[in-house]
Order: sequence, then structure tokens, then C-alpha cells
Amino acid sequence: MAKRLLFNDTDHVGVFCKLTNTYCLVGEGSDDFYSEVVAKFEDIIPVIKTSIAGTSWVGRYCIGNKNGLLLPHTTTPEEYQHIKRSLPHATVVRRIPEGLTCYARFIACNDHVAFAHTDLHQEVEELLNDVLKVEVFKPKKSCSFISGTYCALSNIGGLIHPNATTTKEVLDELSENLEVPFEAGTVNDGSETLFPGITVNDWTGFCGSTTTSAELHVINRVFKLRKP
Repeated sequence: MAKRLLFNDTDHVGVFCKLTNTYCLVGEGSDDFYSEVVAKFEDIIPVIKTSIAGTSWVGRYCIGNKNGLLLPHTTTPEEYQHIKRSLPHATVVRRIPEGLTCYARFIACNDHVAFAHTDLHQEVEELLNDVLKVEVFKPKKSCSFISGTYCALSNIGGLIHPNATTTKEVLDELSENLEVPFEAGTVNDGSETLFPGITVNDWTGFCGSTTTSAELHVINRVFKLRKP
């Protein structure tokens, strides 16, 4: 099941944590949060405490899945080596070239497909293909703003913020192209965005502490998250 947490005094746990099926990155700066994550995954997947570009915003600044991890060009050599050394051996790590943007607010992905902003640069799309081994779906402009910020995605399901879609047609389009069932839902007591407040893999997840019981029920149902 998804677990409600705080990173220091913020509910934006998705900004400070990147969870996949084979590793979890946690930003520096909150020993309590790190301890909770380690307790959840001890002896299951590596939990890597790190910074990216000198910040704790590891969930915001990287895109990753079981196959690989894309980091911004501002990642320091020390950060890059620490992350690469700590990840599973088969995980490919690559920096995004300077001048290109690949932040989580523009892209949501699982192990098979990426849901990207319509204006995503072709070179970044190729990196997603090569490093993460995913097909890239770029929707029509009328719903391109959904990607990343308003979407949470795993291999099991997808969650879209209600403000991002008012039609069953959009949900059906996403379900067809991303090959997982989609539902509308929120986190953090109706927050206007999804990404900052949630990070999930195929069996568990973390969301902000103000996520309501009703929201948590939807999250657990959509992603089929198991009881501990």
C-alpha cells in the first residue's frame, strides 16, 4: 500500500524521491524520510541518498525506470559517480546534454512507455528510447500539459488529475496508448498537481501526509498496491 510521509515539513515527497522497481533515489536533507524509505525496502532494492545538481530535488530532476536513469547536465561528477556506483549493475546512467530539458514535470514513464510533452525535443526522445528502453507517446496539444505534472504512472496503472481531463475519451486515449488502465484522482487533499505528491512502483508507493483516506483508496486501487 502507499505510505503517507513528510519530507521535513513538506508533502511534496515526489520532488525528493524517485521510486522504480529496482532502485529508489532519496534527496539529502531529511534523515526521518530516508529512514522510513530504507525500512520499507531493506534487502529488496537499493535506497540511494544523494543530491542532483547540488539540490535535494532528485525526483524532479531525473527520469528513470528499471532499465536506466537520465540525469540533468548540471549533475556534478561526484554525484554522477555516486549514483552510478550505487545503482544495480544493469542500470544505464546518462546525462542529458546541455541545452536540453528532461525534468519529471514533462515526462511520466514506466518500464515500457513514456508519456511526454508534445514539444519534447527529438534528442531527448531518442535518449528515452536508448537508455530507458521505452516507446514515447506524445499526445495532441490539447492534453499535452498532462504529462509529468498531472500524471503518475506504473506498469500496473495510471492516475490523472481530474483538472487535466474532463472526458472519458481522454482517459481511453491514455489507456490505449500507454497500455495501462487510467483513472482520475488527487493527492494531498486535492492538490492541483499529482507529481509533487506521489511516487510509485509496481507494489508500493509514497504520497504526502495530507493525502486523504479516500485519495489513498483510489491510489491503492489504481496501482493495485499490496498490503505490507
